[in-house]
Amino acid sequence: MTNLVTTLMTDTENIVSKHLKNFAQLNDKDISDSKTFWKSRRIRKGDFLNMQSMVCNDLALIVKGIFRIYYHDPETEVDKNLFFFSENQFVVSFKSFVTRNPCWYYIEAMEDSEVVFISYSNLNSLYATHLNWAKFGRLLAEQFFSIAQSRTEEFIFYTHEQRYLKLLNEQPGILERIPAYHISSYLGIKNPSLSRIRRRIENKKT
Repeated sequence: MTNLVTTLMTDTENIVSKHLKNFAQLNDKDISDSKTFWKSRRIRKGDFLNMQSMVCNDLALIVKGIFRIYYHDPETEVDKNLFFFSENQFVVSFKSFVTRNPCWYYIEAMEDSEVVFISYSNLNSLYATHLNWAKFGRLLAEQFFSIAQSRTEEFIFYTHEQRYLKLLNEQPGILERIPAYHISSYLGIKNPSLSRIRRRIENKKT
């Protein structure tokens, strides 16, 4: 794994810089001061950014690819998909990252992927020394709280079809990148139900 971690290349630096400026209005000095902390990593399809029962030590920004966060039930051997994250999104097991407790979930690459990441300790050193990075931390926490609460509300208030449409609206093209059984797990339904939903939506279009 170590030999997959390299320093940032110029094109990747530009991607990170643009995203950080858009996300938290970080200035050039803020980004320059963080430059040595960010590392680049390529992750093959089926490999993991973080493992269940391990502390999540890194916050990653997805440059290329798509990841699923899922829980593997050791008794039933069933995987339950919770979230999908793709390009220009941060991916992390946030609760584990901030509490330093073991993670409940796996974070798996669904495609050959590339991320840039920063460690918990390095990010916190930026929080302590840069006001704008402290703001970044607040915005990051707000974003992941919103993602988690929205996901909970989907299962309380939304029908299966509404969950499906919300996923397509937020992540267009995801069906071409993820097998249907992963979508079914995310929606909390079986594959035949997903097929019926897709047919019903197509019929409405025509």
